[in-house]
Amino acid sequence: MPVRQMKESSEQHIVIKTNLHNSKNASAPSSEQNHTHTSLQPRNKGRRRGRGGRKSDQEEILMRSCTVTTTSSSSNGNVGFPSSSRSLNFATRPGFGTVGTKCIVKANHFFAQLPDKDLNQYDVTITPEVSSRTVNRSIIAELVRLYKDSDLGMRLPAYDGRKSLYTAGQLPFSSKDFMIKLIDQEDGLNCPKRVKEYRVVIKFVAKANLHHLGKFLAGKRADAPQEALQILDIVLRELSTKRYCPIGRSFFSPDIRKPQRLGEGLESWCGFYQSIRPTQMGLSLNIDMASAAFIEPLPVVEFVGQLLGKDVLSRPLSDADRIKVKKGLRGVKVEVTHRGSVRRKYRVSGLTSQPTRELVFPVDENSTMKSVVEYFQEMYGFTIQYTHLPCLQVGNQKKANYLPMEACKIVEGQRYTKRLNEKQITSLLKVTCQRPRDRENDILQTVQHNAYDQDPYAKEFGINISEKPASVEARILPAPWLKYHESGKEKNCLPHVGQWNMMNKKMINGMTVNRWACINFSRGLQDSVARTFCNDLAHMCQISGMEFNLEPVIPIYNAKPEQVEKALKHVYQVSTNKTKGKELELLLAILPDNNGSLYGDLKRICETDLGIISQCCLTKHVFKISKQYLANVSLKINVKMGGRNTVLLDAVSYRIPLVSDIPTIIFGADVTHPENGEDTSPSIAAVVASQDWPEVTKYAGLVCAQAHRQELIQDLYKTWHDPVRGTVSGGMIRDLLISYRKATGQKPLRIIFYRDGVSEGQFYQVLLYELDAIRKACASLEPNYQPPVTFIIVQKRHHTRLFPNNHRDRSSTDKSGNILPGTVVDTKICHPTEFDFYLCSHAGIQGTSRPAHYHVLWDENNFTADGIQSLTNNLCYTYARCTRSVSIVPPAYYAHLAAFRARFYMEPEMQENGSTADGGNSSHSSKGTTTRAAGECGVKPLPALKDNVKRVMFYC
Repeated sequence: MPVRQMKESSEQHIVIKTNLHNSKNASAPSSEQNHTHTSLQPRNKGRRRGRGGRKSDQEEILMRSCTVTTTSSSSNGNVGFPSSSRSLNFATRPGFGTVGTKCIVKANHFFAQLPDKDLNQYDVTITPEVSSRTVNRSIIAELVRLYKDSDLGMRLPAYDGRKSLYTAGQLPFSSKDFMIKLIDQEDGLNCPKRVKEYRVVIKFVAKANLHHLGKFLAGKRADAPQEALQILDIVLRELSTKRYCPIGRSFFSPDIRKPQRLGEGLESWCGFYQSIRPTQMGLSLNIDMASAAFIEPLPVVEFVGQLLGKDVLSRPLSDADRIKVKKGLRGVKVEVTHRGSVRRKYRVSGLTSQPTRELVFPVDENSTMKSVVEYFQEMYGFTIQYTHLPCLQVGNQKKANYLPMEACKIVEGQRYTKRLNEKQITSLLKVTCQRPRDRENDILQTVQHNAYDQDPYAKEFGINISEKPASVEARILPAPWLKYHESGKEKNCLPHVGQWNMMNKKMINGMTVNRWACINFSRGLQDSVARTFCNDLAHMCQISGMEFNLEPVIPIYNAKPEQVEKALKHVYQVSTNKTKGKELELLLAILPDNNGSLYGDLKRICETDLGIISQCCLTKHVFKISKQYLANVSLKINVKMGGRNTVLLDAVSYRIPLVSDIPTIIFGADVTHPENGEDTSPSIAAVVASQDWPEVTKYAGLVCAQAHRQELIQDLYKTWHDPVRGTVSGGMIRDLLISYRKATGQKPLRIIFYRDGVSEGQFYQVLLYELDAIRKACASLEPNYQPPVTFIIVQKRHHTRLFPNNHRDRSSTDKSGNILPGTVVDTKICHPTEFDFYLCSHAGIQGTSRPAHYHVLWDENNFTADGIQSLTNNLCYTYARCTRSVSIVPPAYYAHLAAFRARFYMEPEMQENGSTADGGNSSHSSKGTTTRAAGECGVKPLPALKDNVKRVMFYC
């Protein structure tokens, strides 16, 4: 991706003199001492406001605050936190939205009455120390069974499985020791039981302040009492933890719904998610349905057969098979089946390289050797039939034991945490994809089945849960008018239920493609079919408003997928020679439907080596040519070439509040992390920014690799020492601001920053670090340059779902039965005091729509609720790749695509395995892109994008 070189940009520094300094927030993170001109003080209130702004001298509202201690930046140019501790206040709700058609929706939130009992926390120490939560829970359960009526004073405690025990009311002691004997239940019915003894020390820690929680829920306190919320959450999870298999905040069981096979030894389990949340209506229990992949509890031999997809009973495993089986079974818990009622459990550590019949081991100090086959026959009377199969290795490397595969069965209830293949993902999606009515019914049945009114722990702590879902007032925001080219029959378009099409319309800025070529990597595709497809696509581009040469520079070139680099360089060279040195503008590539690493290799070579814009098409679409598909591909090609497909009519008419009044730049940012099981791969950060105003439709992007699972974007701003020039400034924000100035001829006087992928627990840290980086980047261009910033978190990975109030009312649902696009909620289920809202901006296709959750953490532009909600909803209609509104705001969507694309740019040995269809991502920079401090954090820099690639939205 644009690899950001450690050089100062050749662009002249932006010089901005502005008094547009206004802030609603009471305090802000400041820059480090050597950037004193970037301190974030409240701004004066003299700036004019658009219709989406609000007065900043409103009645004062208490704001949540947090003190964060940070370290200053180091001399090698890595941006650090401010050196001082500051109180950071999130933006408070400026009021509630009023725009749109009012309606009622149901939410999967269930009112929870606040208990009136004292909540007490106790520290638990178990000796010898136990790492398993399950064993810890068994120990405490035995303690409660023995001592509840005596030493515990009739209290029924809730336990988190680790170090904390909670009670409603105090125990009769402040500290007490208990000796607990636990019988090993794995030893079978007719065998001597092994008894283990544990010392348990319970010691009083503190009382939780429920009065504080009540004031917070009433909006009279700013900071949420996390300890009280955590206790209530643990209490409500206690019974489900005993009944089901707990995974994170969800519970799974094969009894909730019959498991469905996913293939290769996996099956899907259904379950439910549960979390207590503070909302405007008080405490709310959020319940949602969940599904996950589990390892099927099969005999190991049968599991291996499924994993390999062939019969393993009659022939030895190949080396490749053995490696696959070893990866599939490593870390899996198995139980023995050859000892009758004794079902000892072991965790698989490996697989023997030899078949069972060849394995021998010493049985005494004289190194007398005995074969595994003989040992099992003599010791257990168990005859090993499949001696050609390897044995499982259990235990540690120093003392590994051998277990024949046929003597083992996989223990039930083990979640599969590695990457699923395409077929497994498809099978799992079929299970999880539920129509809104069905999902709502399942949620209601889950609440009834959990019977919280009969839950002994809920009773003990005085928690009452309603069985009725919350009815919430919502509004349906109007769709925006879209502007198309004047030469088309339809110059303006009003989308209907989140959709429209390109019929009778022309792209507002159609680009020209004179020099293009096509490579066919699909062996089964005839030249005539490929030619017909290319010709139809070229015609569609013309119809849509582009100038597109119908003839390629050279005939369609057929190539083998394994020779992708050779083929690309050949086509590039031949085409360049044919055009007398003029470079190819576009490369079409026809890929097999299952193309492995071909897509990623092609994108990496084209964008970082040859400098060619490419468009990939799968064979199945080439064979079955549809006008809709061709129209969508033409949209992608146009924006990749630097064009615009459509713009908001209000944008070009200068009618968008707090965007159209002064030059405004809109950022999107995201960090994607490696799949589970990838312990060393870097995380990829991406930032995109609008490059046109007033249209705010084109986005340039930058990416960088950073430390494994690092959520803070490290390369937003940085400085380093140059031997000649001294301290040099750089970073993604700075480069994108310069790029904006170069593209528009104007300086951004307002910043709107949409940040994707941040969990609630990271809000403070991300805001403090990244807002500070934005400030430093601005100040590095000119000391007084501090445009006001609005910083918004975008969340899709939450469990709030909104359902129509009446599923039979077709006027209140889309075709899929979901709520209508534009549905916004900022009451009742939202935060008691902070500035957040749920927005379902898209029409459902299948399953239940997931609204995006937007949380405005920082707002110096003084947006009203209507202003930011309408802007966000309207931007969702400007996504370049289709004629539908999308589920999250496009800059955040583009940042995700950019980060996804960057994984293909890593060295092949660093890449994760997997295939892809035609997706994309982005990066753009004045000089290229590097990873931050590659040498310092051990992350290898990404290769640089070619100049002609990084100037356009090639990631679409």
